[in-house]
Amino acid sequence: MDERKHLTAREVDRLLDAVKGARHEARDRCLLLLLFRHGLRVSEACGLKLSQVDVESRCLHVARLKKGLSTTHPLRGDEIRFIKAWLKTRAAMAPPGETFFVSERRAPLNRRTVWAAIRRYGEMAGLPLPAHPHMLRHACGFALADQGADTRLIQDYLGHRNIQHTVRYTAANPARFEKLWR
Repeated sequence: MDERKHLTAREVDRLLDAVKGARHEARDRCLLLLLFRHGLRVSEACGLKLSQVDVESRCLHVARLKKGLSTTHPLRGDEIRFIKAWLKTRAAMAPPGETFFVSERRAPLNRRTVWAAIRRYGEMAGLPLPAHPHMLRHACGFALADQGADTRLIQDYLGHRNIQHTVRYTAANPARFEKLWR
């Protein structure tokens, strides 16, 4: 059988719990939650700018890569709390530039660092498979499908130009048939 390419909602919670007490807790909890909730690719998260995160308006401006469609997403209460905690830590570091996520060396966070961190947190969380950043993007699509979101809405949310990239999330979900035969 093919190895699963996404994390379940419960596994995402376990991953976030594994970050508690970590050396880069504020940054990494914010990073993991935004990767998951907004279906960010690792490069989109690493390239995120301060101007894209609007705490006052409670909006995240997502600049999609791979010719995806950029969108603006609402930020929820827990995301705002994690963002504010990270911004406080980030401000104390006084990094140059506008990059939202930075390393302890005050440079833009790099993809390899994110991959290694998620792999390590996955091991700490006792996940049944090796975790990597793209699993959080897929977890977002499956979580939205589980909530009954329409395929087109998920397509827009994840910035897919081609609906075929989105169908995988809803096709495997039996809940989509719940309203039939009532």
